[in-house]
Amino acid sequence: GVAVFTGKADCPYYARAELLADYLQANLPDFTVRKITQHPDKWEQWLHDICEMNGWEHRQSPIIWRELLDRGGKGLLLGGFNDFLEYAQHYYGVTSMMLNEEMLHIAEENLQAHIETEKEEEEIKSLIKPLQIWITSASSPICYQLVPLLVNGEVFGMTTEISIHLLDTHQFKEVLCGIVMEAEDMAFPLLRSISEHTEIDEAFIQADIIIVLDDVLLNHEVQSLENYIREVSEICQVYAPLIEKNAKSEVKVISSGKTFVNLKALMIMTYGPSIKPENVIAVATSWESAAKAMLARKLNMNAAGVKDVIVWGNITGCNYIDLSHAKLYGYDCAVWGPANFPRPLLNMIYDSEWIHSEFLSAQSSLSSRVCSCVGMLPAHAVATVLRYWYHGSPPGEFVSVGVLTKGQFYIPEGIVFSMPVRFRNGNWEVMTELEINEMTQEVLGRLAHELIQEKLIALMEIKEMHPYGADKITS
Repeated sequence: GVAVFTGKADCPYYARAELLADYLQANLPDFTVRKITQHPDKWEQWLHDICEMNGWEHRQSPIIWRELLDRGGKGLLLGGFNDFLEYAQHYYGVTSMMLNEEMLHIAEENLQAHIETEKEEEEIKSLIKPLQIWITSASSPICYQLVPLLVNGEVFGMTTEISIHLLDTHQFKEVLCGIVMEAEDMAFPLLRSISEHTEIDEAFIQADIIIVLDDVLLNHEVQSLENYIREVSEICQVYAPLIEKNAKSEVKVISSGKTFVNLKALMIMTYGPSIKPENVIAVATSWESAAKAMLARKLNMNAAGVKDVIVWGNITGCNYIDLSHAKLYGYDCAVWGPANFPRPLLNMIYDSEWIHSEFLSAQSSLSSRVCSCVGMLPAHAVATVLRYWYHGSPPGEFVSVGVLTKGQFYIPEGIVFSMPVRFRNGNWEVMTELEINEMTQEVLGRLAHELIQEKLIALMEIKEMHPYGADKITS
């Protein structure tokens, strides 16, 4: 068994018992010691708890017991200092000859060492600062599916602790409390804390990551496009200054949801000029995944083997799914090759009529498919993009995200446009080396036009709301 010694750090009798135990451990092969030193302030409570748990009667320092491993670690109380001296003399013929001065000196050293160890542990704990993640419109089903994905260790790594802050209006307080309670009950090892917030002033405090899930409910018979754009503008007009004021300077902002994801990203940059534009992106992965799944069904293969499908343009509006660079891995066909051998997708779909008629016309059904998702697909999309942002995207693969244009692929500057990027070392870069044909170029021009129109309507709304400060905002 193991002899367990525990006592107050400043107790001279504990110091003497400890030295005798060390001597026995060094000289007897079957004598093993475990020491637990307690701070004097915590000793009384700790002793009370351990005695109550084991049904022991003991009132002073030290307390010594044996853990009998053959009985499942059950503790056999040996007693205090005098009991241990008798035990050592009776069983091992060893006694302790130590002067009172020596005991006091060692006890003092013990206390100092214990205080220093505790201080070091506290310092180490304080260095492990959890990643602060804020989720807006957190009552949405996407958020419910997203929380477990963020804290399972796959997105940020198994050593990064997470604090999640759920933000929504007061009417959804109960829903938020439900998510908090459920997440706490699941006891995720990496979840340091999860909390709900309904006061907008405290939004985004110390945020490292902000996931914007706000959507507008589309009903074109009731409202015009201008009204929806005004709604998006107003949401971002509230969020952006709060992000500038409360979040960390390197905060990453992710725009997701079913409506106006490009515009939300652009408006956050517009209203928050000090937010780094390269740190604001719109997620297109849901459309990418749904397109890959549709192609895989046609080819009767696993969707994971379909790579490099590009989503261009207005993610939740008019987008263009480009297959000209798409490749298939592990596709069972007449041309044999190793597992990592890619085949151009367009060469494998002999039914070109299907691509032009069914697949391209199916983009509207693809859109309704993505938009009718309850939350699993968009949540997975956000988690995937965050994983790539922190750990890099798979080598050689494209990822479509909406980013601020700087004239790449001859797309006009200053709009958020979905295009292929690669993530590396915590940053992303647009894959400008991709060659695109004339037809694609023409399509991109049309998509850019739609996004410019959206931007102009939004800026008109800003001018109406800020007639004097509009130039400053829009510049």
